[in-house]
Amino acid sequence: MNYLILGAGPAGVVAAETLRNTDPDGAITLVGAENEPPYSRMAIPYLLTGRIDERGTHLRKEPGWYKDRRIDVTSRRATAVHPGSKTVAFADGTSVPYDRLLIATGARPLRPAIPGLDLPGVHTCWTLDDARYIMDKARPGARVVLMGAGFIGSIVLEALAERGVTLTVVEMGDRMVPRMMNPTAGGMIKNWCRSKGVEVLTSTRILGIEGNGGQAKGGFLASLFRSKPANGGGALTVTLDNGHKLEADLVVISAGVRPNIEFLADSGIVMDVGIQVDEHMRTSAPDVYAAGDVAQGKDVSTGHNNIHAIQPTATEHGRVSALNMAGRPAAYKGSLQMNVLDTLGLISSSFGLWMGVEGGEAAEVIDTDNYKYLRLEFADDRMVGATAIGLTQHVGVLRGLIQTGVQLGPWKQRLMADPHRIMEAYLARTQA
Repeated sequence: MNYLILGAGPAGVVAAETLRNTDPDGAITLVGAENEPPYSRMAIPYLLTGRIDERGTHLRKEPGWYKDRRIDVTSRRATAVHPGSKTVAFADGTSVPYDRLLIATGARPLRPAIPGLDLPGVHTCWTLDDARYIMDKARPGARVVLMGAGFIGSIVLEALAERGVTLTVVEMGDRMVPRMMNPTAGGMIKNWCRSKGVEVLTSTRILGIEGNGGQAKGGFLASLFRSKPANGGGALTVTLDNGHKLEADLVVISAGVRPNIEFLADSGIVMDVGIQVDEHMRTSAPDVYAAGDVAQGKDVSTGHNNIHAIQPTATEHGRVSALNMAGRPAAYKGSLQMNVLDTLGLISSSFGLWMGVEGGEAAEVIDTDNYKYLRLEFADDRMVGATAIGLTQHVGVLRGLIQTGVQLGPWKQRLMADPHRIMEAYLARTQA
């Protein structure tokens, strides 16, 4: 059997490992788009802070790990998939056949249509190459502007702050991490960051960036095709929609991500925001599977297919898809929308339908002075979502109650009266 895996991130690596464990004789090729050993993007902030070196980002650190398992790792970029002929075309002009194909090409950072994003000193933080550039520029005392305070942006925020820079965060939403936190929680994280010396501007947009004697040439289209950081770069001026201007030595863009699926446009594979998959991670094309940030898999909260761009989901996608590729039927039970974030020492988390449901009920407790917050969301007598700030001891219990959908019975009203009794509710309803 000839297995071809597009994407050398967590989903692809776990799939390759699972395939080898399941099919000792199959040929496995793992293709990454970057000329790097397979690594975890989620480890890049730890590289920026110096807690790990580049080898620490690698998904498998043992020398010869891939060779010993007869996994052929190559670097090239796929340009088309042809399910009829079971081949994949690459940018270098080659075409590679497959018996079973896994698409795990991940996502890429968005670059908004803002003048100046192609200037030297303006950069995303997504690849190891990005990290090398940022580590060179983000030295103690450097003036850094971070565009975006979403989940990824907030992770980058902590890494930049630990490097001793003078940091200003610009977020167009009305709060930090708006896709993970409600206004109360997002506002609490903002106040925490400010207390730690990080300026956070919400409900604010960057209109343009100037530097090196003028505005960037080429605008949005030029920024799309810029693949490597420019050399040099001096002071930058960032213009905000409130009329203020910020001076910066470095601007880091964290404005969201988009699945890498454009190369599938003529494949006939059914896509929406990402690639539609069934419970076995199969796409609409025979012998073609998808996993990770490109795959719209089952969401246990909504019952619909959604993209959950987090590493635990990617690794489980990779495992399940590989078992099915190797002829071992396995079903993906679905992922729970969940986010856990450490922002300058403040732990925040949200699970399931944290924004609540129409006709549902909610209970919350707030301790503003001590940065503690807990909100529970209910539909009938089931807990369907939760948000927590500064509370870590029962995070697993919150997830368990939501993911299992257990009926709370009399414990719903007890939790409405005191949300802190979640451990008692969990034990009462799951251990009975």
